[in-house]
Amino acid sequence: MADDLGYGDLGCFGQKIIQTPNIDRLAAEGIRFTDAYAGCTVCAPSRSVLMTGKHMGHTSVRANTGGVPLLAEDVTVAEVLKQAGYMTGAYGKWGIGDIGSDGVPWKQGFDNYFGYLHQIHAHNQYPGFLYSNDEVTPYRDNYGGYKDIYGNDMIARLATSFLHEAKMKKKPFFLYLPLTLPHLELLVPADSMQPYDKIIVEDGPYRDLRNHYATQSKPRTAYAGMVSRVDRYVGKLMETAKELEMEDNTIFFFCSDNGTATPIWNDKGYFNSAGPFRGHKTTMYEGGLRTPMIVRWKGRVKPGVVSNLPWYFADVLPTLAELAGVPVPAGLDGISVVPTLLGKGTQKKHEYLYWELPKYDKATGAFASEVPMQAVRMGNWKGVRPAAGGALELYDLSKDIGEKTDVAAKFPAVVKKIEAICKTAREAPRVQKDIPNPHFPG
Repeated sequence: MADDLGYGDLGCFGQKIIQTPNIDRLAAEGIRFTDAYAGCTVCAPSRSVLMTGKHMGHTSVRANTGGVPLLAEDVTVAEVLKQAGYMTGAYGKWGIGDIGSDGVPWKQGFDNYFGYLHQIHAHNQYPGFLYSNDEVTPYRDNYGGYKDIYGNDMIARLATSFLHEAKMKKKPFFLYLPLTLPHLELLVPADSMQPYDKIIVEDGPYRDLRNHYATQSKPRTAYAGMVSRVDRYVGKLMETAKELEMEDNTIFFFCSDNGTATPIWNDKGYFNSAGPFRGHKTTMYEGGLRTPMIVRWKGRVKPGVVSNLPWYFADVLPTLAELAGVPVPAGLDGISVVPTLLGKGTQKKHEYLYWELPKYDKATGAFASEVPMQAVRMGNWKGVRPAAGGALELYDLSKDIGEKTDVAAKFPAVVKKIEAICKTAREAPRVQKDIPNPHFPG
């Protein structure tokens, strides 16, 4: 899973500048989903949906701070797969349970974890430290230097080693690899920038007025290099699975955690990262929610297929549970898409897909008592409440994929039905306090 990668950032989804040959091959050898969606329009809640199989109206983490944790009673994908004897590893950006909480990966079903627990910490591409389960691994040369240890290189290397460990132990495995690329900060080693140095037209340095991210003199070149570095990691995993003779018995999923963030750092649409869609990360329009989902399983998933099945992160848990032959936990919002993956049986479809993003007060841990930002996809109808307490907009995605024409006034009955879903699909979120990190003050 990439971080803030746009729907249009991959060659197989229409990208013309950034090169992603390995991911493109993954798509050519499997299914490319055109209508797959993330769990939310921002990082932490989206990951909570992925892990729990519950959509944004029910999942535990609905605040995007990075320190709000999953609950001890939450049942994650990893815990479900461990029932079938799987060894489980997570490497990269976690964001749904910081150190000292019940939400850390090793308390949520993962045998091995390495990476960034707090998502704000994960904005540092050259981190001063990373976690190996609950132990801190320091990289002191990185403090203020941005020169030695590129976090994702370490993460990808250990993820690849996890495949070797699974082979040696002769055990089935679940590898979760949430990279931090191409999320800001826009920094990548020179070898990933070099291929783009002479072909990308820059538009001045990117400077974050909050001084939250490092200044980047060539932001577009760095962004392209970061996406290509994700592609390099994917290629290495594919190569390793083949070398270990695991390729035919390993199913690959590739996606992004939410829509593109490039308009937020003033890219002016240079890469067309949102593809044909309106909006971006933090919005409830398609550009903020669609993810470039690809699934490959050699010999089982038919190659070269393009599917327009609407599905989202809540469906991952029941899908993997069915593939592993273990019972699906009760009370999930997701459904299995195995019939579509394997081309067998009848695919059950969602009556609707639901998203929200309530306003969070970090000081109190409480959420605003108001109707939040919301979105509902019901067939080809898409309802969007772009701001808390605002009116519901309505779009017909079969005719208006760019969500340019609000037809709410023309179809009041449809709006009424979606309004009813917006009320019944959610429970009020619990008070969710951030837990301070002693190593990373945030």
